[in-house]
Amino acid sequence: MRIASLSLLLATALWAPAVLAQTAINETRPLDARGRVDISNLKGRIDVRGWERNEVQITGTLGKGVERLEVDGSGSQVNIEVRYPKRSWGSDDSGPTRLVVMVPLRADLDIESVAADVDVTGVASGELSISTVSGSVSAAAAPRKADVETVSGNANLTLNSDDVGVATVSGAIVLRGRLGGEIDAETVSGRIEVIVNEQQVRDLSASTVSGRVDVRTGLAPGGEISMESVSGNLMLRLPQDVSAQVSGESFSGSLKATGVSIEKRRGPGSSFSTRYGSGSGRVTVETFSGSAEVRVE
Repeated sequence: MRIASLSLLLATALWAPAVLAQTAINETRPLDARGRVDISNLKGRIDVRGWERNEVQITGTLGKGVERLEVDGSGSQVNIEVRYPKRSWGSDDSGPTRLVVMVPLRADLDIESVAADVDVTGVASGELSISTVSGSVSAAAAPRKADVETVSGNANLTLNSDDVGVATVSGAIVLRGRLGGEIDAETVSGRIEVIVNEQQVRDLSASTVSGRVDVRTGLAPGGEISMESVSGNLMLRLPQDVSAQVSGESFSGSLKATGVSIEKRRGPGSSFSTRYGSGSGRVTVETFSGSAEVRVE
């Protein structure tokens, strides 16, 4: 019996610091149906979910060593910020904080982190902005406009949007959904994959230095697609009913296009120009040393 009591005391002693290391969060603020929510967390995780209530609910846990959670505002805007002691910035003194934030379905969102992963689901914001350094970003949402930036974190996005901008340095970009408006995807060395479902884009720009770019989309009448790389490879897949003037150019890389014989210049470089359908839109692919292919399928 005494041994059992000692074991229980030992287990409690070991478990207590873990409990004390984290502080539970439970905050609620009223917010207009089309209000704005700003969220900032240095490291850990930020989960945002949409609901039909006109309020913001914040739950989760503060990491060990975190100074406090600041929640300000109500009505038109709510600000949520995890405050870390100054000595903790850039160090491992503090533990990760997880925020779970419920927001009105149509609320605008501005989310910032350094190393926190960000996941946004079920919102139909007017504007969705996400910025992180090394955290990953995932989203399944329908904002009118979306802007996502990372340095080394990956961005995996399923969006129904009219205007999308995604930029990384070395992180991969996977963008899919009903994207009928403007798309701008940029990376230095990361991979870009864009798949447009059941829509025809009006304006798509994809550029990379050394990463691979793979795009599958339709093109709206009078629309434009531009793809550029230095040493990265480019692949553009278009439907059989596409209507566009198409041109490609490369200094030392290879070029391919459905139904086209590639013109080899005197000296370095090659190019092609062709028309699919009535040619109402415009498509250009340009690379320095990478390969580029336009495939109609």
